[in-house]
Amino acid sequence: MARILFAEDDENLSQLVVQFLQGAHHVVDTAMTGQEATDKLDYITYDVIVLDWNLPIKNGIDVLREFQSSGKSTPVLMVTARSTVSEKVIGLEEGATDYLTKPFTMEELAARIRALLRRAPQPPSSILKVGDIELDRTSFTAKRAGAEIKLVSKEFDLLEFFLSHPNQPFSAEVLLERVWHSESDSTTVRMCLMSLRKKLGSRDGSQYIKTVRGVGYLFSPAET
Repeated sequence: MARILFAEDDENLSQLVVQFLQGAHHVVDTAMTGQEATDKLDYITYDVIVLDWNLPIKNGIDVLREFQSSGKSTPVLMVTARSTVSEKVIGLEEGATDYLTKPFTMEELAARIRALLRRAPQPPSSILKVGDIELDRTSFTAKRAGAEIKLVSKEFDLLEFFLSHPNQPFSAEVLLERVWHSESDSTTVRMCLMSLRKKLGSRDGSQYIKTVRGVGYLFSPAET
């Protein structure tokens, strides 16, 4: 099982790919714009990135350049209708690991992903640890002081974001934008925070997720 980002603005194609890859037991996140892809790459570690060239707002090449400048080494499969040699060279020179031309079959996409997974070493950053809270982004498990915490998907994503940005305050609106990426409201964030705090234990969990009056919320290691 791998965690994959599929960045593609064709909603029908995106749904087909997600359904196919989930059937192969992968976890798939999607992005409909280049900016959404960049936002997710800022705080989520993926095993493979499948990136369309012609994304709106920010094209795939710009997303790729920014990702490469961050120093991360996740393999990137560039997908596009552009089929000339010169265009493929551009993608590869900018840091794409492989190139897949549209139209493609699901079987070919799956084979390319398998090849990239075989070539990619297990990233050392798959485990996030801050204080006594540990999160494994490969097995999608979380622990407090060695004891496993049962989290639902969005609680896991929220905790992952906090652990990636310890001691940094974020408003409910920013958390909604960076973690939910959907049309919702700050009540959704507060309900998830309440649940996550309870699961982290230590009374109301505020030992870990603190409220900064007038600013928002931040994660800090437990005080000993």
